[in-house]
Amino acid sequence: MVRIYHNNRCSKSRATLALLEQSGGEVEVIDYLDHPPSAAELSVLLKQLGMTARQLLRTGEAEYQSLGLDDPALDDASLVAAMVAHPKLIERPIVVANGKAALGRPPEAVLAIL
Repeated sequence: MVRIYHNNRCSKSRATLALLEQSGGEVEVIDYLDHPPSAAELSVLLKQLGMTARQLLRTGEAEYQSLGLDDPALDDASLVAAMVAHPKLIERPIVVANGKAALGRPPEAVLAIL
């Protein structure tokens, strides 16, 4: 089973989903804006991605500035809490397969974990 944390309004997310569907396996699609991951789930995803919370933040979103998330003193727990409360801040799409995760930027990057 392959899981994608998906935003249908994002072209990279749509392209990644299409790539997964073409690969022929079963795909679980999670609209993470409507069903955001919990802090615990996001922490697991970060470990699987090999990223820090700051690396997964979408810095171009208005919430990034309004919440002061550019403050270098903020720790991962604070940034994860912000992403849980404001899932729009989570970079997308995230694909999970075989106990690993990959960011679909570019979409072909997820092929390495299938």
